[in-house]
Amino acid sequence: GLFTIAAAFGNVHGVYQPGNVRLEPDILGNAQKYVSEKLGLPEGSKPLKFVFHGGSGSDLKDIRQSLEYGVIKMNIDTDTQWSYWSGIRDFESKYRDYLQTQIGNPEGEAKPNKKYYDPRACLRAAEESTVKRLEQCFKDLKCTDVCGLEPAGTPENVLGPRRGGLPA
Repeated sequence: GLFTIAAAFGNVHGVYQPGNVRLEPDILGNAQKYVSEKLGLPEGSKPLKFVFHGGSGSDLKDIRQSLEYGVIKMNIDTDTQWSYWSGIRDFESKYRDYLQTQIGNPEGEAKPNKKYYDPRACLRAAEESTVKRLEQCFKDLKCTDVCGLEPAGTPENVLGPRRGGLPA
């Protein structure tokens, strides 16, 4: 197994305005130096593996510095929760006039709205929003193109051919 440390270096759980979380990643770097010296390891060694909890609102520069000092995992749950909700919220805003009744919308009184109120449609929007946020997280955390995976293909007709699905 791998032993990891969830060290405190200014990180806090919760949601904060950008700039309100003041990380001190040098604490991680100093810990690496101290442990390396005690173990007689060469200068620049990184014997410690850190887990980064509570990074929402952190400056990207500080996040990247923490990676240089040995962070191997960063929790991004708060960001992905918000991105999922944003997808649903934006879907509702975009299709509000189609989500008020089963029949009747700006295109006509007799036009059905099933493809809009089908929960799979707004959940798909939530998933798409989350994928975008995850892609940004992967880029920010310098973990793109590191596992040999090909880029994901574009999903098509996610509600099925007979359900009149909205374009993916």
